[in-house]
Amino acid sequence: MVKITDIKTNFTAGEVSRQLLGRGDLRAYENGALALRNLFIFPTGGVTRRAGLYYVDTVPGEGRLVSFEFNTQQTYLIVLTDMQIDIYLQGTKVATLSSPWNTNQISELVWTQSADTLLMVHPDVPPKKLFRTVGGSWGLSEWSFFADEGIIYQPMYKFANSEVTLTPSGTSGSITLTSSADVFEADHLGTRLRIGGKNVEIDSVNSATVVSVITIEDLENTDATIDWDEQAFSPVRGYPASVAFHQDRLVLGGSRDLPNRLWFSKSGDLFNFDLGEGLDDEAIEFAILSDQVNAIRAVFSGRHLQVFTSGAEWMVTGNPLTPETVQLNRQTRVGSVIDRYIPPIDVDGATLFVARNKQEIREFLYTDIEQAYQSTDLALLSRHIITNPVDQDFDQKRRLLFIVREDGQFATLTVYRAEAVAAWTLHETLGHVKSVSVVGEEVYLLIERNGNHTIEQFDDTVMLDSALEGEAGNPTTTWSGLDHLEGQEVYIMANGVVHDARTVLNGAISLSEPASHVQIGLPFTHMIEPLPPAAVEGAGAGRSVRLVEAVFRLENTAALNVDLGRGLKAVSLKPYQGEITLGEPPAEVSGDIRVRAFGWRENLNVPLWRVEQDLPLPFTLLAVSMELSVNN
Repeated sequence: MVKITDIKTNFTAGEVSRQLLGRGDLRAYENGALALRNLFIFPTGGVTRRAGLYYVDTVPGEGRLVSFEFNTQQTYLIVLTDMQIDIYLQGTKVATLSSPWNTNQISELVWTQSADTLLMVHPDVPPKKLFRTVGGSWGLSEWSFFADEGIIYQPMYKFANSEVTLTPSGTSGSITLTSSADVFEADHLGTRLRIGGKNVEIDSVNSATVVSVITIEDLENTDATIDWDEQAFSPVRGYPASVAFHQDRLVLGGSRDLPNRLWFSKSGDLFNFDLGEGLDDEAIEFAILSDQVNAIRAVFSGRHLQVFTSGAEWMVTGNPLTPETVQLNRQTRVGSVIDRYIPPIDVDGATLFVARNKQEIREFLYTDIEQAYQSTDLALLSRHIITNPVDQDFDQKRRLLFIVREDGQFATLTVYRAEAVAAWTLHETLGHVKSVSVVGEEVYLLIERNGNHTIEQFDDTVMLDSALEGEAGNPTTTWSGLDHLEGQEVYIMANGVVHDARTVLNGAISLSEPASHVQIGLPFTHMIEPLPPAAVEGAGAGRSVRLVEAVFRLENTAALNVDLGRGLKAVSLKPYQGEITLGEPPAEVSGDIRVRAFGWRENLNVPLWRVEQDLPLPFTLLAVSMELSVNN
């Protein structure tokens, strides 16, 4: 018989795939776990029961959350739902606006902020800007490109074949244009054209080949010409698909009918796209042309302008960026999600984006050695956690990347490159998470629960989900205001004591004893399953192992439920002797808790212990030490 001491000092590899069960030689095996549920991982290696979710409000339906920072003291949560925008400040709704985007279009909506204005684009809807005035009022309006003396300096493009001509009936006033092929549609009404560099506007569409126009500038002659184009964005051609700011320019990436084209405004003149004579401060325009489809999905301003397309990642350089110095170089061939917009996120100088296959979170990082970007898969060892992401955002305070999955669960990645920490955990709640947004230092989720859609905020002082807290001057047994939890079974903390679960009826619950402070919400269960000890991996057929003792190093923990092979049991935490029970005030303990175990095991590929708990009490685990006996 051989005795072994196995010490697990951290969980900095997070939950890893079962495919690693045969790789005890990897560092990720030593620092990983087989399952981590509803836990946040510290960059230092410990794990803690995740923060609960405090109920903020109920919204009309499915949608998306967006952050808007007016200044360091005023950060707003923008809630986009079907044809509506709700705006919240510190959990209180301050404005409601009508919007042009339906539920299906919201998933492809792209936004960027400049000062007090949020620019928002969708390929099928004219671009909008959401703005807040100094007086505190809110508005939503269409973009206006720079205009001077009737000329609108907007992107232009010839969508018709290059040989198609236009023949004007005159040079000024109200005239007709006749094309040599079918190019016009009814929605061309109001569209601007340029003929030989001169602007006209369509005021009626007579047929697919003939339109009536009003000349903004006198034409040179009435000769048929191939030198003509039309405004790039219109009801006929679609609108910008992505937007960003870079080097004092507004950058538009792709549109419905020009998916691989980039437009840069004039420097310092954000809505002026006049190409002029190609001077340093004038607008820039070019297409991304390569051997594969490159529909632009996002443009992101980092060390360089990064362009994420359906098939590859590109770098736009130029210091400064001018029509003469601009260069475009493909960096990697991963591709981004094509059926919705998932914003790329900057984390410590690297850009994190969701790969097109929806099974990878890639870190797009510039390396000085190669003078190029690399794209590393951060979920290589935890691929099972990344399943069809639909949204993401980064919480700088906790150093957590939040990923919302299509199935309604969400995952977090604790990332700290300086210490080589990249640890995934999976989270579950009684509902379906739809969207996430980090507003200042607060993290909000949009969740569908029991047919309702709620906004909820992570709160470290809350141990339940969709929770509310209440205070009463005189202790009372009846607590109301729980309409969002109607018909659901809720857990209750009253005066610091765990009470029996209750079902919400008519928006209220009744306690068996009066209380002056309560916390009421939905339960969630945290769980830890370690990997089998690498020390006994491959011990051979016929051998067995016995866990003699496990020592759990805890920090500020009020309850510990452990399964050491004979079922889940509550462990006594000093100074209290006995189990944590309902009605007993919990005490937070820091230190080592020793738990004896019994029984031999012949299956060496299963965890030797498991922690699982749904009680709404604090739990933090820093390390685990195991004493093992191996039968030779």
